[in-house]
Amino acid sequence: MLPGTLLPLLPLLLLLLFLPVSQFNADAAVYGRVVHIYDGDTIEVEGVGRVRLLGIDAPEHEASDRDLFYLRQFGIISEALRTTAQQATRFVTEHSHNHRVRLEFDSERHDRFERVLAYVYLPDGRMLNLMLIEEGLATVFRRAEFRYKSRFFEVEKRARTQQKGL
Repeated sequence: MLPGTLLPLLPLLLLLLFLPVSQFNADAAVYGRVVHIYDGDTIEVEGVGRVRLLGIDAPEHEASDRDLFYLRQFGIISEALRTTAQQATRFVTEHSHNHRVRLEFDSERHDRFERVLAYVYLPDGRMLNLMLIEEGLATVFRRAEFRYKSRFFEVEKRARTQQKGL
């Protein structure tokens, strides 16, 4: 029997008992199976929801405002972007669909569309975000700060030097 002073706190105590540990530790990794691929930088993870691969930008399947950025920044035309978008989606599907992945987070946990922002690690330990840049299937997302930004830029520069993808 609970003392009378603790009885009003019982609902709160029960809530705290059943919250996932990740609610308390923003740095905690979360695991889940990839159940759907939306495109080259967005996936669905079971139990988590829609996840945007943090720190990268893969071209869209259809023409968008981002096409102008790619044209101005890199001289890449729309047709090449559509092809790369398809390749990026296939790459993400091949490497992650139905696999259990580990998600790690940075300072921002969600984007303006309420997608979870994460670094996605494959079962073999490789980071999917970085793999897409290495293959030239995505560029570094330049409009936000994140932990691995300088590393991502180094890899992007190497991919350009090797004339891979974008």
